[in-house]
Amino acid sequence: MSLSTDALIAFVLAAEQGSFSAAARSLGKRQSTISETIANLEIDLGVSLFERGGRQPQLSAAGQRLLPFARQALASQDSLQAQAQLLASGQEPRLTIVLSDTFHTGDFDLMLGWFAERFPLVELECLVGEQDDVLALVRGGRAHLGMLIAQPAYSADLAHQPLARPAQTALYVAAGHPLAQLATVDEASLRQARELRLSTYQDKPQPDSGGQCWSAPSYLLLMEMALHGFGWAELPAWLVARYGSGLQQLAVAGWPRQQRIDAVWSRRQPLGPAAAWVLQVLAGAAAV
Repeated sequence: MSLSTDALIAFVLAAEQGSFSAAARSLGKRQSTISETIANLEIDLGVSLFERGGRQPQLSAAGQRLLPFARQALASQDSLQAQAQLLASGQEPRLTIVLSDTFHTGDFDLMLGWFAERFPLVELECLVGEQDDVLALVRGGRAHLGMLIAQPAYSADLAHQPLARPAQTALYVAAGHPLAQLATVDEASLRQARELRLSTYQDKPQPDSGGQCWSAPSYLLLMEMALHGFGWAELPAWLVARYGSGLQQLAVAGWPRQQRIDAVWSRRQPLGPAAAWVLQVLAGAAAV
């Protein structure tokens, strides 16, 4: 029995998103195509994966049992493809990577030197984005590989792998800000001051906060706002250390925080040799 990757992705997406129509929208296909793909998968497996009696299909007992194995099969295929691409001849002519400002550029700078020697003919493009914007760029095919703070879960059409070095973020204000004069800062004090919050292009508009929240799509812009004294912000520690002279870290319980950084890529656009090499170097799994 041979199970297609498209069928497994359709099954997992339909289970995660609660409907065949939602899975179809994510994959850019018709609902009828997804329904037929899942029906054929059920025939191949010999079990019903969904109960179709209600308004929306619900996972059957068999579907609940098989869903973790489907995810595992997709992850195994990702590993197989990454290894095969490294061994195969030929390489992609262009590689686009989208980076979060939480990703420490020292690691990336070191990798770039090795990359230039190993792949001298590959055109490299670097974009900057955060969270959902990174996912949208990768899912839409604009970027081959993305780096972002680890998400609780990813949709089935996206593969991911943790990187070797976590990110550290903390809360900062300008040295002259009233919060900077406090030995310790509690949640009530934070609520009384303006928050400078990350808001990506993919985010939905937030309710009116009465001026107590300003937002921007990048940590660099938030840092500039904080430097001018407009409020407090969660910022990557390395970014402040390099460019944020004049900011002061707030002593807040639970901060600073260590956060895992993930690399993500689309299962519908398998990584080429150069991208697979970059992934393994940044994950600490490949020799240079």
